[in-house]
This record gives sequence, C-alpha cells and structure tokens, in this order.
Amino acid sequence: MRKQKLLQNYLLITIGSIVIALALDVFLVPNKIAAGGVSGLATLIYHLLRVPVGITMLGINIPLFILSFRELGKHVFVRSIYGALTTSAFIELLANRVPVMTGDVLLASIYGGILSGIGIGIVLRAGGTSGGTDLVARLLHKHFPVTVGQGLLGADFVVVSLAAIFFNAKLALYALLTLLITSKMIDLVQEGISFAKAAYIISDHSEEISQAVFKVLGRGVTALQGKGMFTGGERPVLICVVGKTEESRLKDLVYSIDQKAFVFITDAHEVLGEGFKDYRENEIS
Repeated sequence: MRKQKLLQNYLLITIGSIVIALALDVFLVPNKIAAGGVSGLATLIYHLLRVPVGITMLGINIPLFILSFRELGKHVFVRSIYGALTTSAFIELLANRVPVMTGDVLLASIYGGILSGIGIGIVLRAGGTSGGTDLVARLLHKHFPVTVGQGLLGADFVVVSLAAIFFNAKLALYALLTLLITSKMIDLVQEGISFAKAAYIISDHSEEISQAVFKVLGRGVTALQGKGMFTGGERPVLICVVGKTEESRLKDLVYSIDQKAFVFITDAHEVLGEGFKDYRENEIS
C-alpha cells in the first residue's frame, strides 16, 4: 500500500511538472511574462541571453534544494529534486512541439497563471515543493530577521522589478496579475473548492439547538466552553459543519429556536471525518 501511494505521488509530481511546462511554453515565456519565481527569472534570462528556460531553472533550483536540505527533510528533498528535473525536462521537450496559444498578453497572463497554479498545487499535494522563491524565502528567514512571507514577497518583487527594467512596466503589471492568479490557483488545488460550511452558534438554548441539528440535519455538534468578555458570563459555543446546501436549513433551525442566537458561518475547506471525506483517500506517504 505504501509503495502504491509513493508511486502515485511521483505520478502526480510528473503530471504537475507537465502542467507547469505547458503554462510556460504555451503562454508565459512567448509573451515575456516573468511572473516572479525561478520560472520568471528564467523567462527574463531567456529573452535577454537566449539561455533555455528549463536549463536556467534547473541551474538555479538544484543549488537551492541542496542548501535547503535540512528544512525540507529527506522525502520532500527527493521528491523536489525529481520535480525540478522533470519540470525542466518537459519545458525543453515541449518548447518547440506545442503551439503558442495566443499573442494577447492579457489572455496569456490569465491562462498561464491558472495552469501554473494548478501544476504547482499538484506538486505540493504530492508532497513535493515547487522550489524557487519559496526556498529562497526559507533561507532568508533562517539567516535574516524576515518572515517566510516577507522573503517570498521580496524575492518575487525583485523578479517582477527586473521585468519592468528589462522589458517594460506594462509587462511587469501583467506578470503581477499572473502571480496573483497562480497564488489563488495553488490555494484552490491545495484546499479544494469549499463544499462545506462551519457554523459557530452562541445561544442560551444550546441544548435544544444541538438536539434539533442531530434530528433534522443528521449532523454532529461540538460544544466548547466560551466566556463573554463584556458580561463575564459563560455559555457553550456550538460548532457544526454542514454541506453548502444545508446552510439555510441550519440558520432556519437555529432561529426557530432562539431568535437572539449569535451565529457566524465560514467556508470549510477539505472537511475530513465522519459524514464527509475519509483522510485515507488523499493520504500522502
């Protein structure tokens, strides 16, 4: 079972690498969109010095992986090296074999960002890492007084700034758009589309509400002890996770019992456990 899962992870990394390569070869590199990261820097170098993108990415990523070995750990390190090799290989393999889809820079920045984010997200879900600027950010955090987020932002800002200098400001703005879309798509692949809602309920009728949720919706309820800091009074805080289609029914149910109840509802991503999804379906070994 463990061997099968390991093979599945490497297959996912391979698929993710192909998607990243397509994003670069079909949309980003031909349109000079240097959207941060090592791929953005490689795009810049390609158009300035004609050094192949895949070779540049490999040349930058491998030393970064070696420097970050302790932070990554053995298993992630091996998967990341594999991902870096396959991504670079597919970029070079597909470079002259796939057609450029569009010369419209806006369309290229949008679809390139979508594809790139999906590919990186797949690699991350398989237990690898996209390398590049996130490794730079970790190293900066280790040796300098900056957070990982600040380091990541700074590294990407440098690449986009270089695009503004060597290309033009307009292309740099498109690169920023791609960077934002890529980030959102990575989150979407990592967390999944929100199909559930988490409700927090504070009421003087918590027992009644809990029983009604059990009977009517068939959902579990957890009670945590809370304290109102203004009044100093203590009361249970009910937590209940329901499907999106059950949100309205839950609110109707709560307010039919207590019209003064305090309720707030948030998106719940990738809910695991009874009544939802089994963790073993997506377990990474």
